[in-house]
Amino acid sequence: MAPATLTINSRNYGAWSLRGWLLCKLAGLDFDEVVQSSDDPSTRAELLLLSPSFLVPRLEHDGVTVWDTLAIGEYLHEVRPQAGLLPEDRATRSHCRSICGEMHSGFANLRAALPMNIRSQHSKFKVWDGARADIERVLAIWRDCLDAYGGPYLFSAKPTMADAMYAPVCTRLRSYDVELDAVSARYCDTIMALEPMAEWIAAALAEPEELEELDVEF
Repeated sequence: MAPATLTINSRNYGAWSLRGWLLCKLAGLDFDEVVQSSDDPSTRAELLLLSPSFLVPRLEHDGVTVWDTLAIGEYLHEVRPQAGLLPEDRATRSHCRSICGEMHSGFANLRAALPMNIRSQHSKFKVWDGARADIERVLAIWRDCLDAYGGPYLFSAKPTMADAMYAPVCTRLRSYDVELDAVSARYCDTIMALEPMAEWIAAALAEPEELEELDVEF
């Protein structure tokens, strides 16, 4: 059988692509990558959060095409349940799905005010109230999960779908020098230390393409 194919956009700016890519890595899926150029109008629209529908990342596997990061995670859980992308316990699994859904549909102020830009570093970045409220909610989710399930990941001793969904937030908090409580800082360190994250970040730092709209305004 031919390996799966995952279509992504920018590694430096593509938060949703990071989520989908990380899910595939955590699931142990063998896949080839197709990277869309940021010169493509639809790609730029997605990266700038101007697209009404996000079609990247897109996974093609075993005759099935699935897009949208949350759908990719659910699909991978179905085909590779042994990977543990979702917890075994029903109540815990429901909790995991809930916080994944909250990330999927919410935190618009955080996305707009602190766009993912791994190559960029902003010391003492001013975070305004709208984004601050989103950040405080994210950190509350992390602390609640880490306290309830013991860590070091949100739902167990191994990463799940939830960790993939919140991984781009960790890069944002680093890029914009956001002050964190000790528990949240340790969680960010844990996510950033994942081998697939190190691989993604190295590729992002080497990526030649730039989006002037995101590099000039911040």
